[in-house]
Amino acid sequence: MKNIYIIFLLASLACTSTSKWENQTAQETSNLTAYQKLVKNHQDSMSVMFTSGANGVIPKNELLNAHALSYFPPNENYRVKAVFNRVTNGKTFKMATTTDRLPEYKSFGTFSFVLNGDSLQLMVYQSLDMPEYLFLPFKDQTCGTESYGAGRYLDFEMKDTLNPIIDFNYCYNPLCAYNKEYSCPIPPAENHLNVRIEAGVKKWH
Repeated sequence: MKNIYIIFLLASLACTSTSKWENQTAQETSNLTAYQKLVKNHQDSMSVMFTSGANGVIPKNELLNAHALSYFPPNENYRVKAVFNRVTNGKTFKMATTTDRLPEYKSFGTFSFVLNGDSLQLMVYQSLDMPEYLFLPFKDQTCGTESYGAGRYLDFEMKDTLNPIIDFNYCYNPLCAYNKEYSCPIPPAENHLNVRIEAGVKKWH
């Protein structure tokens, strides 16, 4: 994936020599920790998947001018341990989306954690269509400025509730951030954070 990304970037920078670009990339990554490099590799792979058209999300007529996905710098402070508490008799409800679609979710449990000195809590939801996965949509104080206004997402599996880690460096945008034809869940009010999450993907436009 990284090699594909390099080829894509070089093709779009016809006036930049290969050696100059490689030296710049080496300088950018030389001071990264092993964890930061892991996150950066993930970010580069996701960027290639979107901007190459491989996942078919960005409209074809926009691919030619598509730029790389933007991310906050990898920051291990936004990888935090959490405590999971299962919700007893969690309610099933229809989650609002960017269209008139109303998918059904169940309130499954909460992740409680401390981030940069703030005690926070987020609800995770179980989709009735895919009960083996847990869905965590959220909004924070970067939404609408640096990050996508409608919020961002994280996904978990059931096993992740045993010793939960929340890594905001891997949070991603709803697909409707790139293409209005998609219908995307809107984070419920209980998952609106009054802090800045300066990690993960930024807004597309």
